[in-house]
Amino acid sequence: MTSDSTAASGRHSQPNVVTRHPGQMAATDDARRHDYEDPEEEEAAELDDPGDPESLGSRMLRPRTLVSFAIAILIIYFVFQRLNINPRTVWGYLRNADPLLFGAAVTVFFSSFVLRTIRWKMMLSRVGFDQRHGYAIPGIPGMFQIFILSWFANCVVPARLGDAYRSFLLKERAKTSFTVGLGTILAERLIDLVVMVGMVLVTGVIVFGTSVPSQAERAFLVGAVVVAVGIAGAVALWFLRDQVVRLLPERFTHHFLHLHGAIFDILKRPYPYAGIGILIWLSDGLRLFLIARSLGTHLRFDEAIVVSLLSALVTIVPITPAGLGVVEGFMIWLLPRVGVLPDPAAAIAFLDRFATYWILILVGLPLYFINLRRDFAVQERTRQPQPQPQ
Repeated sequence: MTSDSTAASGRHSQPNVVTRHPGQMAATDDARRHDYEDPEEEEAAELDDPGDPESLGSRMLRPRTLVSFAIAILIIYFVFQRLNINPRTVWGYLRNADPLLFGAAVTVFFSSFVLRTIRWKMMLSRVGFDQRHGYAIPGIPGMFQIFILSWFANCVVPARLGDAYRSFLLKERAKTSFTVGLGTILAERLIDLVVMVGMVLVTGVIVFGTSVPSQAERAFLVGAVVVAVGIAGAVALWFLRDQVVRLLPERFTHHFLHLHGAIFDILKRPYPYAGIGILIWLSDGLRLFLIARSLGTHLRFDEAIVVSLLSALVTIVPITPAGLGVVEGFMIWLLPRVGVLPDPAAAIAFLDRFATYWILILVGLPLYFINLRRDFAVQERTRQPQPQPQ
């Protein structure tokens, strides 16, 4: 039997989880990928999958979600009152926005999902989730849809549920391990944070010099602390793996080992993913630059990069869905520090969030219901009794 057929049949045999000491490498890629072979891991653990579409729908109407939206409204109201922003003037800017430049900004935003899709497919291939190993991973259009749905989830519920939802959607479409998929996403998040903090440091020095605004400095420090904690946690996870395995109940062992293996398979070779991450964050700056130009407001490209990155950093702690209210308030406060007046700053913040939040909801909501209907149809087909052979 060939190695490929052995790998395929291994997914229908007993779990094959290999215990290695920290620092010990698998002899080959195929040997490492066999570590993920556990056909019953999702059922055996009997966990409530947080990425389930029904679970996501119920979370939209929970009190915590509704309270987070109320907090977002209060933050925006407070910022308007504190900075004496004139809503009529802001509306005048928005009404006269250049539709072509705004359309270009929206195009840049959605194009960044193509970069994210390509990067995640590279990560999945790294952990053995590709056609060569028997997994029907969706192409670029299918993965693009998964990203839109996961970001839609982040827009309507707090606590970044969209990351779990992304791994769940991949599991449903390609029969992959939920925990391995989640491990690649956690590694992706850590790489993005490191890249983001590095770019903020470089562009912040260019834009602000030694006179960094206090709130911008705090946002940077929060990001730096989270990166430090993430790196320290990754180091501890690497060296304490065997100790953690011994402490865990047996039914959680496979989940932890799969999560651990996926995270470090990615982090061992982070440079290609970090390079794509730089392009993604540059596209965020380009989007904000085009938004400002569409409103007739002068904002240099380096200023747009640092404002967009710092605004992304304030969403690390998910107080509201996708930082709703928090990002707008921070951006309205920060833009005057680079020479933009408060009223056009508010217009930039609202138009940018319309492009990255409300349009995403408009696109994601019908996709979510289509996906929900598809999943229900699949469940109904699997429940129907199969005809018995004569």
